[in-house]
Amino acid sequence: MVKNMANIKILDQDTINQIAAGEVVERPASVVKELLENAIDAKATAVTVEIKEGGISFIRITDNGCGIEKDDISLAFLRYSTSKIKSALDLLTVSSLGFRGEALSSIAAVGMVELITKTKNSLSGVRYTIEGGIEKSCEDIGVPDGTTFIIRNLFFNTPARRKFLKTPTTEAGYISDIVERIALSHPEVSIRFICNNKSKLHTSGNGSLKDVIYTIYGREITRNLIEVNESCDFMTLTGFIGKPVISRGNRNYESYFINGRYIKSSLISRGIEDAYKSFMMQHKYPFTCLNVKINQDLLDVNVHPAKMELRFTNQEEIYPFIFKSLDKMLHNREMITEANIENTKKNKEDKVQIASKNRPPEPFEKTRLAEGKELATKEETTPLKEILREKPNYSSNVEKPLIPSVEPNSVVETKVEESLSITTRSATAIQDTINNKEKTLNDEPYPAPQLQKIQQAQTSQQMTLFDDKLLSEKARQKHILVGQVFNTYWIIEYGDKMFIIDQHAAHEKVLYERLVARYNKKEPLSQEILPPIVLSLTMREEEMLKNNIKMFEDLGFEIESMGGSDYAVRAVPYDCLSISDKDLLMELVDGLTGDFGLKVNNELLLEKMATMSCKAAVKGNNKLSEREANELIDELLTLENPYNCPHGRPTIISMTKYELEKKFKRVL
Repeated sequence: MVKNMANIKILDQDTINQIAAGEVVERPASVVKELLENAIDAKATAVTVEIKEGGISFIRITDNGCGIEKDDISLAFLRYSTSKIKSALDLLTVSSLGFRGEALSSIAAVGMVELITKTKNSLSGVRYTIEGGIEKSCEDIGVPDGTTFIIRNLFFNTPARRKFLKTPTTEAGYISDIVERIALSHPEVSIRFICNNKSKLHTSGNGSLKDVIYTIYGREITRNLIEVNESCDFMTLTGFIGKPVISRGNRNYESYFINGRYIKSSLISRGIEDAYKSFMMQHKYPFTCLNVKINQDLLDVNVHPAKMELRFTNQEEIYPFIFKSLDKMLHNREMITEANIENTKKNKEDKVQIASKNRPPEPFEKTRLAEGKELATKEETTPLKEILREKPNYSSNVEKPLIPSVEPNSVVETKVEESLSITTRSATAIQDTINNKEKTLNDEPYPAPQLQKIQQAQTSQQMTLFDDKLLSEKARQKHILVGQVFNTYWIIEYGDKMFIIDQHAAHEKVLYERLVARYNKKEPLSQEILPPIVLSLTMREEEMLKNNIKMFEDLGFEIESMGGSDYAVRAVPYDCLSISDKDLLMELVDGLTGDFGLKVNNELLLEKMATMSCKAAVKGNNKLSEREANELIDELLTLENPYNCPHGRPTIISMTKYELEKKFKRVL
């Protein structure tokens, strides 16, 4: 016998609030996110976030925003009370970070909350306390303009929720991540983060996104940024992306913001990662910090209680715009990785290191140092550039300047002039100049823009658009092909750099781009195989072949049925003769055989093209002639992206003459 269902009852308000809190307040980081966004919505220009024990026992968020009127405080802690919208129509154009009216009621339902606030026009402020959704007190108090929230003992009344929290250190890490993301999305707001009485982050609020990136991620990433500024009819894309050299093994360094809101979107992530695909190895992800501004009419932000997701009405246009914008920025620069032979500890030093004035010079240095001393007096009144123009004979075999010249009362120049030499200056004069510059720069409180620019000029990790490109017709005439080492790597001297080319990765990329170009143009080139290779296919493999036979033909394969399940491969793509092996061809068929009867998608096809190119390319330990090496370099000049193989490995790396001289202790 079936028992009757229990009678339906309306839940009490306390239970309703706790259920709602479970959707909004997942962990302490959720509280910090909601209150920090509320502070920004309140027009705050400075916000301090302080936590203890991962935010479980204590969270304090203080801002200098507009504050809350005394009569509105009790209303603010009711569900669905908000100043951000007035009707459902406002959801179509909402631009604030918060708007649901659930945050304060949810936080108050599971924590002990103390609110201290004052508006600009009020004579005094208000101290208000609420615990577990129950009001405790409300009193006047003298405080500065703005709002302070103090949350103690989070989940004190829901122990089952509290025991599922991670360790305090882990929870603090979640909070740190949220604070950093919001700081990146609002560089105009000074944000300070204090954890267990230790300051972890403090942004200036000067509106410079690059300064915030420097503060959070440090010099290494900041010097490897590419600025993005693209727009179309429906959206603009600004911010910075990282050069492929700073790739990471997860998506933690991918940040993007829609109208100032930090969100997660598989559509945007795919556009970013596809643009980087030919520059990175598999399972590596780029650094991005991008701001997307889009018409509010094209967005639905009311998708998720935590406002971490949204929907686009024109999503079919979003992906190609992001992909093409980033793809253009990456291809406009020569992405040759520079081999840095300094140890990690030295790379973290901010100060410029030069040869010690007390180090005895080598015999061949004595003459040039003596000549430098004769110029020391003259240098005090004459710009360095003019001195060097008068002494052109000293630039033959010495080091480049470590920092730009600074003329009296001038702004520090950020471009290092590659053609200048420091041989005309004595070691003492150089050291004094550097010390003076460092003192001036180090006296600045937060971080000195000039110092950043000098550091970027001194040790850039990759050649940029503004350098002389190695792979250009003009530069090609000045290449000096030194030779081959380990029967794998070719060394080229160009200017004051040494370039090393991996013959396998370079040849693989040449073959890949040839194959893709011919496939896209439907102009296949084939190489006949004698005798043909016979493949015996399963029913599933045969179905895949029949459904994709046109694709195989456009690649350059000639395949015909021999009856039954046997097929003869009579020709392969022209540049891929090395894959005319039964096992390799079966491996290709196996890799392309997906769901029964379905056609191969483009992503899988490109992956198999890369595999074919890899199999067909010249291998390491295969000695090439000088003529073959030159032909390979000439081929690289014609490629769209010659700097990475299809799997993301670099084809070329570089090392400066200066780095070599440091390794041999010619300079320190």
